[in-house]
Amino acid sequence: MAKIISLANQKGGVGKTTTAINLSAALAKEGKRVLLVDADPQANGSSGLGIEIRDLKRTIYECLVNDIDPHTAVIATAVENLSIIPSHIDLVGAEIEMLNIENRENILKHVLGQLKDEYDYILIDCSPSLGLITVNALTASDSVIIPVQCEFFALEGIAKLLNTIKIIKSKLNPSLQIEGFLLTMYDNRLRLSNQVYAEVKRHFGNLVFDTVIARNVRLSEAPSHGLCVLDYDPHSKGAESYVKLAKELMKR
Repeated sequence: MAKIISLANQKGGVGKTTTAINLSAALAKEGKRVLLVDADPQANGSSGLGIEIRDLKRTIYECLVNDIDPHTAVIATAVENLSIIPSHIDLVGAEIEMLNIENRENILKHVLGQLKDEYDYILIDCSPSLGLITVNALTASDSVIIPVQCEFFALEGIAKLLNTIKIIKSKLNPSLQIEGFLLTMYDNRLRLSNQVYAEVKRHFGNLVFDTVIARNVRLSEAPSHGLCVLDYDPHSKGAESYVKLAKELMKR
């Protein structure tokens, strides 16, 4: 039975999709059966794993709006043990189309319920918003990982996300937990990075992952080649960080 984990932060550019791709790949390389669900209309998680978006006939959009069998939307990636339900720009309109569907906050939960027994981990890459699809992702999840960029406005908006999580816990998914806060784009040469790390640690204590994702050129380059960083440059600092994060997650 899969553990379902959302990666969410309504602030864009915090390393959410980078984490979704590379944490999924790292878990798969540890021998876990992993499904990545790309729930972001930008579909960067899909293209970053080498999926040709234009050729797709079935995506998460069809699963949510047309109630197709999700097994028919699952695609094997080049990484052994890692599959993906890709996204498409059509997903932009899904929130409006879902408004008239009964029990609309639970649609993704129903979709993933058909797949749970076949994986060890299902990771959901959420869009940078707190709209209906992100609400669906959090309602379907056991826990949420919140990537936090080591920059000045890092804590801005986290209060809003935490409030959304609180509402979802009280109304839709009482068992939802915060898996952890993940510090990304860390540069130990910068005083600001260290200040943000200290501030997040002070606020959230043990909920902060020990693993920190440092700024790394290889992490930025890998998606343009349609590869996770573990295949693009397995000895890079970025690859090592995500292997460490996967092991920390598995221990939790």
